Amino acid sequence: MKTRWILLLAVAASAFAQGPPGPPPPAGPGRGHMGFGRSEPGARFVGTEAGMPGRVVKNAPYSADLVTESVQTLSDGNHIRQSSTVKVYRDSEGRTRREQTVNLNGLGSNSNMPQLVFINDPVSGMNYALSPKDRTATRSSWTRGGGRRGNQPPSRAPRMNAKTEDLGRQAMEGITVQGRRVTTTVAPGEMGNDQPIVIVNETWFSPDLQTMVLSKRSDPRSGDTVTRMLNVSRNEPARALFEPPADYKVTDARQ
Repeated sequence: MKTRWILLLAVAASAFAQGPPGPPPPAGPGRGHMGFGRSEPGARFVGTEAGMPGRVVKNAPYSADLVTESVQTLSDGNHIRQSSTVKVYRDSEGRTRREQTVNLNGLGSNSNMPQLVFINDPVSGMNYALSPKDRTATRSSWTRGGGRRGNQPPSRAPRMNAKTEDLGRQAMEGITVQGRRVTTTVAPGEMGNDQPIVIVNETWFSPDLQTMVLSKRSDPRSGDTVTRMLNVSRNEPARALFEPPADYKVTDARQ
């Protein structure tokens, strides 16, 4: 059981971030543009990996559903469609909670996969990974992100040309958002490609909530992906959502 739990955590590791999606990073080679997840060349953007790990946003509580839909078109015209929904919460102290079902990302059936819950609590300095089915929790120390591990030399980023467009402001889910479109062109030969690769990322960011409300990514290598925030509530989530239930067996991650 312990081995299985570790494997499930590894599969869902992309969801275990210390904060909600933050503001989009500046455009440029080697930088992501989605806010919800990485967009480095070669990375498959599926699911709702949160950006800016370790970032704490206070005094902006909310709860919402993050719905991700992706479509990949194969060379024979066939289509692969995937979708996932993650329930997210954040309280006024910057604690976050994510509820999701393990997504094998096309490697197998998701129908019998368990639900996992990730809690990040910068106030107590703890992270928790909960298994509601087993009523267990794995605890680890909360740390701010940043810095490169070890002495790994930075990898060479493919030569890219990025064009940024300001899309203005509009309201989504009753929230004012700022839009931006980044069109990135990978030059021929940078990734073994004989023609330019054009990747388009469109993001709609809420300065009030300090999180992304909508993102769209079109990449000829992996297809089209849309992640949107729905059913947004600005009410303060219950405190009990950010701690393991009293009847859960809690163990430390190193055990």
